[in-house]
Amino acid sequence: MSFTLEPGQKAIDFRLPSTEGPEYSLSDFKDYQYLVLFFTCNHCPYVMGSDEVTRATAEKYRAARVVFVGINSNSESTYEEDSFPNMVSRMEKFKFPWKYLYDRDQSVAKAYGALRTPHFFVFNSERVLVYTGRGVDSPRDISRMTVNNLDIVLSELTSGKVVSVTKTNPIGCNIKWEGKDAHWMPPEACDLV
Repeated sequence: MSFTLEPGQKAIDFRLPSTEGPEYSLSDFKDYQYLVLFFTCNHCPYVMGSDEVTRATAEKYRAARVVFVGINSNSESTYEEDSFPNMVSRMEKFKFPWKYLYDRDQSVAKAYGALRTPHFFVFNSERVLVYTGRGVDSPRDISRMTVNNLDIVLSELTSGKVVSVTKTNPIGCNIKWEGKDAHWMPPEACDLV
């Protein structure tokens, strides 16, 4: 994947099914001031390790009209854990404060140039990208976290300041692409990325 959406570019529309039933597109979030789209999944240890920090960040900025939308683009033929029924079960179990959408054909991940799980994209009120990259600097082991990039970006954005860091490298497992040429990593390789 050579393209990743860059700061200054506009959000790309989508229409994807959610774990709660209805489909959602960009326009369904128009009443929110800010949008955090993040590519995630069910099985990745970097996702599981940082989900509660992401939850706390989402809840912290809810009153500032920030909406979080998680998108799972992983191939279920690589990891059955990432199937839609398992997405539904995971949301029922953990009750995360975001919509969880399924990008079965991986077109949205390709359009955004999502690289890893998790990979965050933060948009302003005009749906212009102001930040892309990691959520925190140690998503697999939060006890070692020294920087919550997502919190810093949202703090600056919601207080009317210029976002000081617009791009970081996402830290996590590679997106699991569908097809015979897909590059994927076995679970034990996750800690090498």
